[in-house]
Amino acid sequence: MSGAAGGGVQSAGLGAVVAAAAASSCSSSSGSGSVALLGGGSGIAGRLPSRVLEHIFSYLELPDLMQCSLVCWHWYNCLSDENSEVWRSLCSRVLSDEAMRTDILCNISTYKSKLKSFQHALSTHDCSRNVYIKKNGFTLHRNPIAQSTDGARGKIGFSEGRHAWEIWWEGPLGTVAVIGIATKRAPLQCQGYVALLGSDDQSWGWNLVDNNLLHNGEVNGNFPQCNNAPKYQIGERIRVILDMDDKTLAFERGFEFLGVAFRGLPKGCLFPAVSAVYGNTEVTMVYLGRPLDG
Repeated sequence: MSGAAGGGVQSAGLGAVVAAAAASSCSSSSGSGSVALLGGGSGIAGRLPSRVLEHIFSYLELPDLMQCSLVCWHWYNCLSDENSEVWRSLCSRVLSDEAMRTDILCNISTYKSKLKSFQHALSTHDCSRNVYIKKNGFTLHRNPIAQSTDGARGKIGFSEGRHAWEIWWEGPLGTVAVIGIATKRAPLQCQGYVALLGSDDQSWGWNLVDNNLLHNGEVNGNFPQCNNAPKYQIGERIRVILDMDDKTLAFERGFEFLGVAFRGLPKGCLFPAVSAVYGNTEVTMVYLGRPLDG
């Protein structure tokens, strides 16, 4: 990742100072911080020109910007432009050059959304010891380890709302290649070449190789549209749609809605997940946010 650690420490301190000073300024003019927030901030902080605020904000990190957006309506509006210099500057510090210049994030329209995708990417810490996340921050690489199935979870799980993400294989699938969701208790490594996602009651998966929908070690059907060879083409983007309000998991392929794969998902936190068996294969996951259909 670009950006120096020292700069991050300095900007974090600056963010705390700016937010605290602004909150004090806004509240002192009205006698109430909450009134100042709703009224737009009539103190000095609320009167700073947008171009000055953008310049200051462009040095801050994401947690500081989230705090600043709560200071007053003026600051909130200044940060509401997701393609502003503020978010572009943060992208240049947080995201890798590869992620920004290749088509990994081609379906993400704003700088702020690109940052959100990175926040939800596959985790470098919550994965099998036989895989690692490449420097682009979004792509899993599986090492050529024999007789092992290896997986990874996303950094952030979901307990409510509707969420969509894209997953695609950038290398051979091997005999098993599964995408889906998992709880925090689901294993991410096992012996042999198996469909790890969907092998127990803690995960739900779609094996792209044989088109089977898997949960609790059983086949729960398939997608008839995907029965003809090739069932999956390398580089083809699969969209995963998790609805934690209706407790369903669905899939799209090539913008064709394939259908709901699983219903009756449990309450709790569910994470995007993948599992792979082929040596040196690579899998990329990009979080898209709320599905476009609402």
